[in-house]
Formats: sequence, C-alpha cells, structure tokens
Amino acid sequence: MTTRQELRRQGEAMRDQLFRDETDDSIVQGLEDLFSEAVYGAVWRRPGLGLPDRMLCALAALGALARLPQLRAHVMAALDLGLAPEAITETFIQCGIYAGFPTSENAIGVAAGVFAERGIELPEEAARNDPLDELTERGRALLEILHGSRGYEGYAAPDNKVTGALYPVAIQYGYGEIWDRPGLDRRQRALVAVAAFTALRLDGQVRKFGQSALNVGLSREEVVEAVIQTAPYGGFAPALNALAALSDALR
Repeated sequence: MTTRQELRRQGEAMRDQLFRDETDDSIVQGLEDLFSEAVYGAVWRRPGLGLPDRMLCALAALGALARLPQLRAHVMAALDLGLAPEAITETFIQCGIYAGFPTSENAIGVAAGVFAERGIELPEEAARNDPLDELTERGRALLEILHGSRGYEGYAAPDNKVTGALYPVAIQYGYGEIWDRPGLDRRQRALVAVAAFTALRLDGQVRKFGQSALNVGLSREEVVEAVIQTAPYGGFAPALNALAALSDALR
C-alpha cells in the first residue's frame, strides 16, 4: 500500500516534470506538500489517460473557470508536453460555447503571452465564411454522430418552442463551426467538453457528452479520468457529482 510519503515523492516528481521552470512561492506551510500528494500524486499519476490528454482537461477546466494566474503555468507545461499551440487555443475557443466567449478571450490572451515569450507564431488562419445553412447541415450531421437520437431530447427537442429560440444557433456555431475547426480532433474535443462541463457543474451535459464521447473514440475509462482530472481545478465535489451523473450512463 502506498504511503503518504511515497505519494508525496511521486507527486513532487510529476510536478517537477510538468512545471520544471516554476518556483515554489507558497506562503502557507505544508500547502506544497498537500498539492504534491493530492494533485500530482493522487490525480495526475493515475492510469487510464495520457499526460497530454490530462493537460487538455486541465486547460479546459482552468479556461472555463477563468483561473488565469494558474493557466499561464499550464500553457507552458502543455507546450513542453508536446501539445501544439493550435490545440491550446482551440481548447479555449471551444470553452467559449460553454462558459461564454469572454472566457475564450481571456484564456487566449494568457496563451498569447506565453507564445510571445517563446517566439511562437500561430499560422495565419483563413477566413471561415461558410453560409449559415451549411453550418446548420454540418452541425446536425455532427450532432447525429455524437448523440444519435439523444441529440433531440430535452432542450434539444425540435418541438420545444422556448429552447428553439436559441438551440439552432448552438447547432450552427457549437457543432457546425467550432467542432469543425482544425487544431483538435473529435476525440480531443470530447475530452474538452467533458472536462469543461464538469468544471462548470453542468451535470446534465456531462452525462450527455460523456456517453457521446464513446462514439468518437474515447473509452469509458478515459471519460471517467477526464472528469477526475478536473477535481484539483474545479473541486472534488463537482467531479464526484459529475461521476454520479455518469455512473448509470457508462455501465
């Protein structure tokens, strides 16, 4: 059985691997030991999800919750893990459809500062001018791939005249535009969705997208680990609530 001391040592090694350029500036005695154990030893070292995928989940949680001071160090660590700058910015763009686009702007601003420090220039992006009817068609096709018949339940029901005032726009820009953007594949976008919804405490969406993630290449274990990975950033209680929402859906 692993002892706290062993877990702490393992966590310190993981923390050093991820954030090798960061200095310990904690003013609370013992806090760094707690972080090493609970965050980097107990969570980041879990099997079932690779480090780059775990970092995507951490970025999604931090970005959705606008934890900007912590986000900077994680963007640096993401680059060191080999995540492409485009993958990082696309994570934050996707979070905007869930948490509001000001969160995207703020998170991308942090990332842009890190990129500038490292001399990284994002390639110029071609204008995306697809007509709205094409966004709708593409969005509905992806909705079918992700959710199947569940994509037309609840607020997504086509005969709901109240939610129908907004949901067609979500189909166009959430599924038809953002999920179609380059930089992240569908499997990665499913990770971002599950992590962001967990951090935002949107258990209904966690359940929906957790099930749908299986349709784009994630395993049940990976979905569960995506939720667990958010616990140090959004809270253990919201992660546990999300896991409870998934418990029946993923059996």
